[in-house]
Amino acid sequence: MESEGVSLPLIHEHVMMPLNNLRKGDCCGRCGFTSGGYYCKSCDFFVHRKCVDESPEYIEHSSHAVHPLKLQTKPHKDNICDLCQERIVNLCYRCEICDFDVDLFCAQYQPPWVIAMSEPDGFTRCRDKELLKLDCVANCGRIICYEYYCKKWGLAFHVDCLRNRSSVTKDPSEVNHTYHPLHPLKLYEGKPPEYSDRKCRLCAKKIYFDKLFYHCSFCNFSLDTGCVLKPPPQSVLNLKAHAHQLIFRPRLDSFTCNACGLSGYRCPYICVQCDFMIHQDCLDLPCVININRHEHRVSRTSVLGVVNSVCGVCHQKVDWTWGGYSCQRCPRYVVHSKCATRKDVWNGIELEGVPEEVDDINPYVVIDDNTIQHFSHKEHYLRFHVNGVLCKENKRCRACTHPICLQPFYGCIDCDDFILHQNCAESPTRKRHVLHNERLTLVTGVANFSVCYACQKLCNGFMYQCADKKFDVLCGSISEPFFHPSHLHHPLYYIPSEEGKQCNGCDNNSSSLVLTCIESGCGFVLGFDCATLPQVIKHRVDDHPLSLCYGEKTNGKYWCDICEKEMNLDTWFYTCKDQQASMHTKCVLGDFTGLMPRSTIDYYDISYEVVLNNSVSRPFCRVCESHCMYPINLKMLGTTYHICSLQCAYLAGSRRLKAN
Repeated sequence: MESEGVSLPLIHEHVMMPLNNLRKGDCCGRCGFTSGGYYCKSCDFFVHRKCVDESPEYIEHSSHAVHPLKLQTKPHKDNICDLCQERIVNLCYRCEICDFDVDLFCAQYQPPWVIAMSEPDGFTRCRDKELLKLDCVANCGRIICYEYYCKKWGLAFHVDCLRNRSSVTKDPSEVNHTYHPLHPLKLYEGKPPEYSDRKCRLCAKKIYFDKLFYHCSFCNFSLDTGCVLKPPPQSVLNLKAHAHQLIFRPRLDSFTCNACGLSGYRCPYICVQCDFMIHQDCLDLPCVININRHEHRVSRTSVLGVVNSVCGVCHQKVDWTWGGYSCQRCPRYVVHSKCATRKDVWNGIELEGVPEEVDDINPYVVIDDNTIQHFSHKEHYLRFHVNGVLCKENKRCRACTHPICLQPFYGCIDCDDFILHQNCAESPTRKRHVLHNERLTLVTGVANFSVCYACQKLCNGFMYQCADKKFDVLCGSISEPFFHPSHLHHPLYYIPSEEGKQCNGCDNNSSSLVLTCIESGCGFVLGFDCATLPQVIKHRVDDHPLSLCYGEKTNGKYWCDICEKEMNLDTWFYTCKDQQASMHTKCVLGDFTGLMPRSTIDYYDISYEVVLNNSVSRPFCRVCESHCMYPINLKMLGTTYHICSLQCAYLAGSRRLKAN
């Protein structure tokens, strides 16, 4: 019986269950088929019933009449459809003899070789794609070769841009359009009329001076060629957007979109019986998604219903009477529709019908009240110590690589050198981050070193990473709202538009990634590098721990006890107030504070050992020929040469490259 599962050996190796869903199919890459389909839960694989019914094992295709094409269920990742030139990621038909591929959509809707739009001239599919250098007049934005060409008018189209061409008359210089039946629209090229708003009436896209467009001067009605060829449908039944059929209203009317709560000024889809209006681009808002500002999924809802709430992305007030996204687990967490679907917030994947993963993100197993087994050190147990040791340089956290300094920590019962700060030990194994759309994974074994995407520091401790994005454990643990001891009265947030602003901690705007206070009139900005500075640190210049000071107002002059240069006390610095000492943060930490002593790294093809600068006499830097004043430096393997800073390491590498 179908309810018990369906076997589709040509499509998928597992038994599949019937599923009524409008999600995108792994068959044709399209969504919205109302006939439902079949779903494999173990593979998260969904195909439309319509595609299955119309996909035999072999087909004859007009574009490749010499051989039959065979259905391929697992195309190669580099396969390209020879008709539409799009990459094939789903089912396709293939001729192994000729290396010819067509995706499922092009296979089922075969385009004719000639489209008779004018007599005797027609639009003919071009075999020699090198001849076609024109832009597609549908303004679809795809930069690939074009399939149809009209020599008379010098126009080119993609295959699928001509599939809906009902509005075009026999002569492309003039059209009778469904949404403007009073007068024909004439083809124009060049500058739109001064009296017009220079936008397409239906899609509101700007009409550029060098593009073709259609216009009625009697009604001041303009359409770009894309909306002439593929106009919005007059009615849609989109159950994701609304329960009833929606009618297109091609008018310049002001309205508030029920889906996103934002104002619109032209051409909504409406439901008269519900007094419902929606933007065209809000019709296809996803139902269930993950966003990088929240650990749980958020779901689309027609009425948010949370009074006095703020958006979890832009942190502005949300009108609870309109639609948006909300979290089923966190009752007060809501997000504007437009904010939730921003490219820097959402990864573009619709999760409706996809089972939610239940991950165990706990980094350790509790053995007893004072003992844990951490996933990074499973061979031994770690014991909890309430008070940190008094800032010993050789006692460093394996995760953040900073010294254990008056902070609670976990230490290995058997290994003297494996230690984790309590906060670092509690870092989850997987989490979301405001600077990346995919979930990050905590990695403990970093080969060589990595550069943190947020603070740009070198690190070989624990890293949060996904693909090419890598964050040290301190930057990776930052989430919103973020409270820093220097600004406890307001939370900080990551606002992309604030990138490059001057950091209040270091008075430097070289770092583009900053956290911002959104309270009116505050203007506090903090770079990720300053946000993760240790609050208490130890340095050989003083016997006492040094505390991070957030600037002071003073008329006197102060000099750094390490480099002996004058200090700007408006910026942050380290101080030991009992001894009245003050030091630059850079002088206290150096460039290699994220590297674990006794580890080895390769930098510009030179191998180094990371060493502590704790000998009685400070070594000389091989490049700048000054005493190494920072707490950690690099020592070239097999030599006695030391490098004190990143700049010197770069110069050492450059000189070695030149010598080679």
